[in-house]
Amino acid sequence: MTPAEIEAALQTAFNRCDVDNCPLTEQQKQILLKVVEELMLNQLELLDSSNLELNSANPLGELTPEQRQRFLQFVKEQEQQNRPWKIKLLNDWLKEHDSGSVQFIRDQYGPQWLNQIKPIHIAEYAEEGEEALKLKVGDRIEVSNALWEWVQENGPCSREWVSCTVIQVEEIWDSQGVSTYCIIRFNNGAEYEIQGMYQWNRYNWRWPSK
Repeated sequence: MTPAEIEAALQTAFNRCDVDNCPLTEQQKQILLKVVEELMLNQLELLDSSNLELNSANPLGELTPEQRQRFLQFVKEQEQQNRPWKIKLLNDWLKEHDSGSVQFIRDQYGPQWLNQIKPIHIAEYAEEGEEALKLKVGDRIEVSNALWEWVQENGPCSREWVSCTVIQVEEIWDSQGVSTYCIIRFNNGAEYEIQGMYQWNRYNWRWPSK
């Protein structure tokens, strides 16, 4: 079903409740709409996990330079307001709201294209020295073993990448400005603190490709 069809079905259900003398409050209606939004997002994630042959190329490469700039600016603005940018777009589609400068994504590309976008794709096109996406609690990232042991690109101990989850993010202000540190948790339960995530340690973590 399309977002418009889903919303129409919900509106029909709301009307039937009114006819049966058990109308829903506005709060209840909003809760139902929110649940549908989450179901749509989950469905997209399921489609993504079941499709093992997705094109490995960055989907943002399909956009024109102007479209890509508008998209990255939209993502940046949503991040600054602590709003998940993908949910914002899906919410617009569900309610048939115009998405402004990124309306072209719905008109030309659709949810399947949108579902391919991962943090690593956005990071590849972000301007040098600028993070389009900020780390949040719950994010999955990969960190280099260079954080805790000496490695050499061509030596006996080479760089390896380990998957982990961000469990804490804090900003520290001093005379030099602001720096960010994170506490991560590995799959075995061990935790590790990383200073300067966007500064001196940016080379030692990355967004996962899957």
